[in-house]
Amino acid sequence: MTVEAHKETMDFQAEVSQVLNLVIRSLYSNKEIFLRELISNASDAAEKLRFEALTDDALYEEDPNLRIRVSVDEERRTLTISDNGIGMSRQEVSETIGTIANSGTRKFIEAMSGDKAQDSQLIGQFGVGFYSAFIVADKVTLVTRRAGAGSEHGVRWESSGEGSYTIETVEKAGRGTDVTLHLREEESEFTKGYRLRGIISKFSDHVAIPVEMLEEDFGRDDEEKEKEKKEPQWEQVNKGTALWMRNKSDISDEEYNEFYKHIGHDFEEPLAYVHNRVEGKSEYSSLLYIPGRAPFDLWDREQKHGVKLYVRRVFIMDEADKLMPRYLRFVKGVVDSDDLPLNVSRELLQHNKKIDSIRSANVKRVLELLKKMSSNEPEKYQKFWKEFGNVLKEGPAEDYANKEKIAELIRFNSTKAERKEDLVSLDQYIDRMQEKQEKIYYITADSYAAALHSPHLEVFRKKDVEVLLLTDRVDEWLVTHLFEYKGKQLQSVAKGELDLGELEEKENKEEQDKAAEEHKGLVERIKSALGDAVKEVRISKRLTESPACLVVEDYDMSANLQRVLKQLGQTTPETKPILEVNPDHPLVVKMDQGSDEDVFVELAKILFDQATLSEGGQLDDPAAFVHRLNKLIMSLSAG
Repeated sequence: MTVEAHKETMDFQAEVSQVLNLVIRSLYSNKEIFLRELISNASDAAEKLRFEALTDDALYEEDPNLRIRVSVDEERRTLTISDNGIGMSRQEVSETIGTIANSGTRKFIEAMSGDKAQDSQLIGQFGVGFYSAFIVADKVTLVTRRAGAGSEHGVRWESSGEGSYTIETVEKAGRGTDVTLHLREEESEFTKGYRLRGIISKFSDHVAIPVEMLEEDFGRDDEEKEKEKKEPQWEQVNKGTALWMRNKSDISDEEYNEFYKHIGHDFEEPLAYVHNRVEGKSEYSSLLYIPGRAPFDLWDREQKHGVKLYVRRVFIMDEADKLMPRYLRFVKGVVDSDDLPLNVSRELLQHNKKIDSIRSANVKRVLELLKKMSSNEPEKYQKFWKEFGNVLKEGPAEDYANKEKIAELIRFNSTKAERKEDLVSLDQYIDRMQEKQEKIYYITADSYAAALHSPHLEVFRKKDVEVLLLTDRVDEWLVTHLFEYKGKQLQSVAKGELDLGELEEKENKEEQDKAAEEHKGLVERIKSALGDAVKEVRISKRLTESPACLVVEDYDMSANLQRVLKQLGQTTPETKPILEVNPDHPLVVKMDQGSDEDVFVELAKILFDQATLSEGGQLDDPAAFVHRLNKLIMSLSAG
């Protein structure tokens, strides 16, 4: 780094250089989007000034009319996008322009696949839209000053996008930001007024801040213009009307999609949207979107998520999290209230009945939108589920009032599905239930394979009873709060004594009771051999092929949940499992036919360790298990 007075030349981070290369390579076929991104950034800056000025009018600096101006210099081949918004200090420029680490650059790079078309879709999700300027420019100059700072606190940033940038302190009379693109020779089309007007109309017509260009007299010749020598005036190019305030019948799908890309900083179209105007006790408009792809910070608990809040068309805050519950944090959009005070704060939102009313109504609209998608567009819903399904599963624990509506939208793997990708709903499960079946059966495990091949499912396969396979971490919390659905109790196949109710034939019950009585001595010997490792040993009603399995009592914490909590660094109450054995399995039969006590104890411990492994658990002493197993194999070989 070299320092000259207040001017510094600094290197980009390696990740930023990679982003610049990707932007230039991948988006070249859709290069006009650079203007949309820069106008979107300028619009955000103007909205932020309007919000901060609610408590400090002096920030307007006697220039209250917010606007964005697009100007060109054909001779110099430059294009400038100027705004009189909030502007930036030198530190803010360094943090947000010179480096984009705080926008998740490293995660962005890690997400890159090498597929240009696919990678280009990532850019908007990582807040790097400013760098799209390098699609058409070989140098970008940014001059900015934060509102409220003196003119001597202007900042000039410049880069050719090739690994370094300069930053210096300069004089700047007006607040706001000017971004000047020094266009490549082959990009001179972007100095033509008609071309720029077309792009603005296409991508930025909905931007609520006026986007202005110098007027052009297309109908007069040069001689007439020379006579008048009229100074060209700035004129508004976009409609500048808040899209959400217009009638739905007047808005095209293309306009809705472009507005989503503007507020969501996304390059993909949304999966669906819902637009409403509510009048009565509470008056507000809402326009809410379901994105097509999950953002990189969806699982970051520290990151705020939510919709944009406006009050009477005045921008109040981004990510108003009180307007949308956490399990719907992927929803993007706008809520514009006529009733809230302009000085509303995040703290005030927590205790406002009108906010509660708006939130409740919008949650129902989003859930209804998802329900329609699942019914009418199953392929689109499958895409939604892949991106956001695990987030939606948080809903029953968070939103008791809408628990059943959320449950209707949840999808599961199942023993009746031919492929892992084939998911079922609870309604589909109930429709396929056997005539006398009373419960919805499920199993939790840490992987699809572990669940599908669990010994707990053996009797269910024999009786052709469907079992849901729950393999995501969040599933343990889901079933903790989702006890029943449409009057059908959810029952874990690995908890409590198995009771199939009317599915169990009377003769089978009598046989099982008889077997339990006959093998009382075996059960007592195994319990004595295992000691405190188990709570109880009993003859199993679940097993038809495996020798043993582990279960817990109905209200105990499942073994899978204990593992999940331990992985998260949390302590769990000690819960001893119950060992169930299959008296018809050859290994158990051999044990029951008079093994000497030492061999019996070793076999009992092997049974317990096998049962632990089959449900995805970890052994306390793996070496001892291997030793016992080898010893058993050698004795069988010798025999």
